[in-house]
Amino acid sequence: MQDQRPGPITDFTIFRRTLVVSAAIGFAVVLWRLTDLILLLLASALVAFIFYKFTSLIQRRLKIPFALSLALAVILPTIFLIFVFVAFGSLMAEQFAILFAQLPDALAFVQTWLKTNAIGQEIMARAGSFVPEGARIVAMLQTVFSSLGTVATSMVVVLVAGIYLAAQPRLYGEGMLHLIPPHARHKTLATLRAIADAISSWLKAQGVSMIFVGIFTGVALSLVGIPAAPAIGLVAGICEFVPYLGTIVVAIPAILIGFSISPETGVWTIIAIVTVQQVQGNIVTPLVQSSMAELPPALTIFSLIAAGVILGPMGVILAVPLTVVAQTLIKQLVHYGPEQGGLVKPEDVAKG
Repeated sequence: MQDQRPGPITDFTIFRRTLVVSAAIGFAVVLWRLTDLILLLLASALVAFIFYKFTSLIQRRLKIPFALSLALAVILPTIFLIFVFVAFGSLMAEQFAILFAQLPDALAFVQTWLKTNAIGQEIMARAGSFVPEGARIVAMLQTVFSSLGTVATSMVVVLVAGIYLAAQPRLYGEGMLHLIPPHARHKTLATLRAIADAISSWLKAQGVSMIFVGIFTGVALSLVGIPAAPAIGLVAGICEFVPYLGTIVVAIPAILIGFSISPETGVWTIIAIVTVQQVQGNIVTPLVQSSMAELPPALTIFSLIAAGVILGPMGVILAVPLTVVAQTLIKQLVHYGPEQGGLVKPEDVAKG
């Protein structure tokens, strides 16, 4: 047998390895510095995918050219949003005004209720140490308002870039394939198709969840007697694009308003919100995921937490689609054949 022991490590070998490690570290630092840009690119790709799927649907149904279908895919949602805001804008504005007008009374009622018992007094005493000073509140408000411009600019960039990407998908796809070695292009195309199918299924499932949460939250809160219930339901449906966010966003103001009306209304508000979420989480979501998408709830929760800690608000918005992509990549690229022992089956564990 031929001796396969490695040769002596020379100065050039050490220099080359050091150079490779330094280049890898530098590349990682550059990626980290460009995190915001990468997130904008990913968001633009998601918007482009939505536009492209809608364009393909219009093209199949109406038998018209791709360019005209894309124009309709952009114009029709815009016209719909304009119609909704024109037709229901005054009603929504009135309901949101009622909502914000009720909040101070609700907070005052909750404070009064907390002061009537020992546990509430303890909560108020401890909460007082966490209330920021006036100067800090002003600084926080200035930060929030200054970030609104950045958010608006980012949304415009994402929408415009998404339209451009959807208009010429072949151009950008072929450009990306040129970066892949020829022998790996077939596998790359198969993986990209699997990712597209997974994202499409997730979007369908998420759309059903958003519609369910928006409609039934508004109906349930209307039955309870909460003012501005349709507006709260609309916000809940939109925020449901990020799983579990809609519940958190609508629960606090709705419960406060409910208790400001009466303790019974507050309790019924909690029951209504919990009921809608339980039906959505235990009936609607499993049914939808069994036919459209397959994403474990625990994985969704931890991906949201990790993305929020590492990437911030934009990471939370993109956490679930990125998790879908990562899950698909693992399924497509990681395989265990018989020579590696295969996957362990539950019955094998039981026998062992």
